[in-house]
Amino acid sequence: MTVAAFNAPKAQPVMRAILVLLVVSAFINYIDRGNLSVAAPLIKDELGISAAQLGILLSSFFWTYACFQMVFGVILDRFSVTWVLAAGFFLWSFATAGAGMVHSFVALLVMRAILGLGESAAYPCYSKILAKRLPEERRGFANALIAAAAAGGPAFGVFAGGLLMSRVGWRTFFIVFGVASLAWLAPWISLMPRTQPTADLPQHSSAPTLAHLLRLRSVWGTCAGLFCVNYVSYFLLTWLPFYLVRERHFSMKGMASISGMSYLISAISSAAAGWLSDRWIANGRSPTWVRKGFVACGLVCAGLFLLSCVAAPTRTSILLLWAGSASYGVCASNVWAITQTLAGPSAAGKWTGLQNFIGNLAGVAAPAVTGLVVDRTGRFMTAFVITCAVASVGGCVWTVLVSPVRALNWAPET
Repeated sequence: MTVAAFNAPKAQPVMRAILVLLVVSAFINYIDRGNLSVAAPLIKDELGISAAQLGILLSSFFWTYACFQMVFGVILDRFSVTWVLAAGFFLWSFATAGAGMVHSFVALLVMRAILGLGESAAYPCYSKILAKRLPEERRGFANALIAAAAAGGPAFGVFAGGLLMSRVGWRTFFIVFGVASLAWLAPWISLMPRTQPTADLPQHSSAPTLAHLLRLRSVWGTCAGLFCVNYVSYFLLTWLPFYLVRERHFSMKGMASISGMSYLISAISSAAAGWLSDRWIANGRSPTWVRKGFVACGLVCAGLFLLSCVAAPTRTSILLLWAGSASYGVCASNVWAITQTLAGPSAAGKWTGLQNFIGNLAGVAAPAVTGLVVDRTGRFMTAFVITCAVASVGGCVWTVLVSPVRALNWAPET
């Protein structure tokens, strides 16, 4: 099903249902990757580990998540996106349930690594589907919905998960949620159109090689830019609950409410920014100025608000944290729309895999760096300063290194 097929009246309900399933999968994805940070204070005490060890545990997900991005980008050139995403979803749900059953630091480390392997299929698949089936003026909102789900997942995980963990324990929450999530597979397999792998590409297109992609400035720009975006995201995802409980002295219930609202605000702002960006582009505004403007401005503002948050009194810091979350949502709404437009359907999976590989090295760096800084200083101030600096660099990268947002020509040279 191509962009033209998507616009056919009979196809639109199916495509809407597919988009809903993608959004739901992203929602579950981020609950699963963020639930360990919610349980971090409980796990740290139960296993008797240091803050540095906790940082390694929180970052272990990203070792495999980053490394297998390019693998799945290449796999999508050969196999059906339907089954690739289904296999990844099954694997990450299994790992979530398994994490609740193990009783040692090493075993939990292994389960988090398996979780990262499964979830590494998600974004290459999302980009492959959206780049092929949606026109430019609809990609912003579709990607923003996925970004909203990525924020809504932690919102649910922190708020509901925090409350449930305080009542039934973190292990029960992990096991029940991991098993229940498998229900998503039935509608996905039944609704997703069956197509041969080669039919995913327009007849006039030629998929670029990885070596070709590595020669492009915009590829390196989007990769470095995503690293900066993800540093902010994963700093919050992995350490915000611990920061609120141990440095701001909130209870588990208070932490759940504040963190949950933070992610919810990010989800709402992302959806609103995605809708607005599409409207502006449909009305004739330049995709370059709209997409890059939302990403760069949102990222810089997020860093500045977060830095102000850690230095402010407790009540003011909460408002600044929420302002930073809203700014991050504005940024996240258009990140993947830029890549999908530049790459087109023939290169979207491979480009996304490469970009997510480099971008998610931030998931290794942010938790570990933060853990080391907190161990050395006993405070979070330096960690917030580093996050703000990375966000500011990211704003410059998206503005300067990424080329104008329009489809690149992958036709072979003659």
